[in-house]
Amino acid sequence: MGTQGNVIEHLASALGSGKVIAAADVADDDTHDECLTVAGVRPAAVVNVTSTEDVATAMRVCADHGVAVTARGSGTGLSGACVPVDGAVIISFAAMNQILEIDADNHLAVVQPGVTLAELDAALAPLGLSYPVYPGEYSASIGGNVNTNAGGMRAVKHGVTRHHILGLEAVLATGEVIRTGGRVVKSSSGYDLTQLIVGSEGTLALVTEVTVKLTVRATAAATVLAPFATLEAIVGAIPKIIASGVGPAILEYVDLLTMDAMQRQFGFDLGIPAEIQHSALAYLVVVVESSSDQRLDEDIAALGELIADLGADDVYVLPAHAAHQLIDGREKAFWVAKANGANDIVDVAVPRQALPAFIETVQQLAAAHGAFIGGCGHAGDGNVHLGIFQPDDEVRARLLAALFRSATELGGVISGEHGIGRAKRSYFLELTDPAVVALMRRIKTAFDPHGLLNPGVIFE
Repeated sequence: MGTQGNVIEHLASALGSGKVIAAADVADDDTHDECLTVAGVRPAAVVNVTSTEDVATAMRVCADHGVAVTARGSGTGLSGACVPVDGAVIISFAAMNQILEIDADNHLAVVQPGVTLAELDAALAPLGLSYPVYPGEYSASIGGNVNTNAGGMRAVKHGVTRHHILGLEAVLATGEVIRTGGRVVKSSSGYDLTQLIVGSEGTLALVTEVTVKLTVRATAAATVLAPFATLEAIVGAIPKIIASGVGPAILEYVDLLTMDAMQRQFGFDLGIPAEIQHSALAYLVVVVESSSDQRLDEDIAALGELIADLGADDVYVLPAHAAHQLIDGREKAFWVAKANGANDIVDVAVPRQALPAFIETVQQLAAAHGAFIGGCGHAGDGNVHLGIFQPDDEVRARLLAALFRSATELGGVISGEHGIGRAKRSYFLELTDPAVVALMRRIKTAFDPHGLLNPGVIFE
């Protein structure tokens, strides 16, 4: 890595001093994301870009000086992926936040990377359209979602970010601007560079424009809550619910302690009798959407009967207000775990049929390492979110290594949607096929021959 030199002076000269913030004046919020285990690092400078040309210019200046560059969106990530190395320049996309086009006829939108999920949703709602990727934090930026391939609770029906990205504009480490994909849903025309950049955590290119695929907004929805005596019973019910044809938009599990913590922190009451709450060890949450109230009523009736037959202690169709509170609380589960002193948060994904074996292993590992592990998850797609309570860094590292190894041996992955970043890098490199890692390194070199883009993320 080259020296910092007078890169700040050159950036200010090329872009205007108002867009360049030197290290001493960088806000603390710009030094870290929401990861619990990666400390913030103050960059040499933050560049507040407003256009693709700004990004390309900044990248060229940094490349000329051999200075590393880290992209930053809203800073809501959970893997330390937007934490820079010492001496690096952060390119902040917060001011590149324009919705450039909404094409209602072709169900697509073109947005700058700093547009937040909340902003895009507000623009789409009056048109009866939706961008259906909701990773739980609506202040998250579209660019950040692209870089981490974000998912969320609705992935069981709608998939994750990569399923909704049609095309990108991006700046390479050389300062060159490229366009990938386009405005069509089908393409068999060479390598799919769009999908290669999605999920690359800012290590291959700097995304400056995103073309997203939209869906028709559901007009009717209902939320079903079903307490179960065991988490294993919930896990066993998941495949049968999916196979029923109801097509849930959300299919989640929440363990007893996490549900209790959510209710205490956010102050909502689900109206479940005390005796049921005391006997239930886990809860199944199912949201069903439809285009008509009649179809929705039919689906909810069939779903309720099925869940009761699958061993639920009871089945509740929540009033709209309670349903909103529950889903909002579930989306903020990270903040609940953090407020209660969690030392780490992981989001392992395993095949659905492997969930019972994995959950059993998790509890065994927790006992063996003197830890408490609780949480919730996207049960419909096998993505388990776990709060790890073990303050000893060395013990926790051994626990996580064993936990991740168990997941991979079951056919799963270390992270379903949070990404590798800096936090999970060592586990990823240890558990991933060396030939695959070597190929990824060669791809990284092809995009970024001097290793300037987000060094330390995914790779050493």
